[in-house]
Amino acid sequence: MDATLPSSASRPVARARRIPNVYHFVFGLRPQTEPFHLLHYLCLASCLEVNRPDRLIVHLHNRPFGPLWERIRPQIEVQPIPEPEGRIALQYRDAQVQRYAYAHQSDFIRLRVLDEQGGIYADMDTLFLAPPPPELFDHSCVMGHERVDRAAASAPEGSLCNALIMAEPGAPFIRHWIARMPGAFDGSWSNHSTFLPYRLAREFPHLIHVEPESRFFALDWSRDGLAGLFEENRTLPPGATSLHLWAHLWWEVERRDMSGFHHRRLTPDYVAHANTTYARLARPYLPPGLASSAVSYRLRRLFRASSA
Repeated sequence: MDATLPSSASRPVARARRIPNVYHFVFGLRPQTEPFHLLHYLCLASCLEVNRPDRLIVHLHNRPFGPLWERIRPQIEVQPIPEPEGRIALQYRDAQVQRYAYAHQSDFIRLRVLDEQGGIYADMDTLFLAPPPPELFDHSCVMGHERVDRAAASAPEGSLCNALIMAEPGAPFIRHWIARMPGAFDGSWSNHSTFLPYRLAREFPHLIHVEPESRFFALDWSRDGLAGLFEENRTLPPGATSLHLWAHLWWEVERRDMSGFHHRRLTPDYVAHANTTYARLARPYLPPGLASSAVSYRLRRLFRASSA
């Protein structure tokens, strides 16, 4: 044996972490009628590059299609969502909220996946900036504070956002949440998904570690937060490891109550050339050859402004 090399017995052994470096995403709970969007591609591409996961798994019901899906597909794993789970029947009083039933179905699926497999769940409208601090992987479960929707009738004094959850397999906090979620679902956006985990964290503080809002949700879901993402170029607080993009609030072209931005404006040219927080941070993960020149982008913007 070469004396300059340590024997296998003397080499340091990496300490096993409670939470595996495996990333889970849930997608395709609605029929896919448009090609896989750039925002979703950049979510997965930034996760692969920033987090270097041991596995990246997309849990699918309806399969995506299009050039960007074909580009990212060889780098990820796909696990089918069982048919009954992809069609959870939920009761609503508000037809506007019922339009987002697919998102609430995902609320249930993500907890089942984390309970069975452990790892990090993230919504597909996430942009990854830096790996989570190593010490977070030594907890049983990790979530982050988010801005509280004070207008919600059931709003407590805090809210834990379920757009990013870290958990070990069989985490007791996740199991308490699974047991209580059906009873907490009242047809609202947040009671079962962000208010319930906050209440559980108050009841079982030893089962969860909670990070400040700046870690995962530095720019919130308000009009100001959305403007900070897509219309302005802001400096993020130190320690921010990801951004949630709150896509349900601005995705539709017809919706204007929260932002003038929409999914058709999020193009390769926008990511390549716009002077905004999201474009700047997503730019390194944009596939080459998709965007036109900066001059063409600026000319189109000027034409759009003059036509408005």
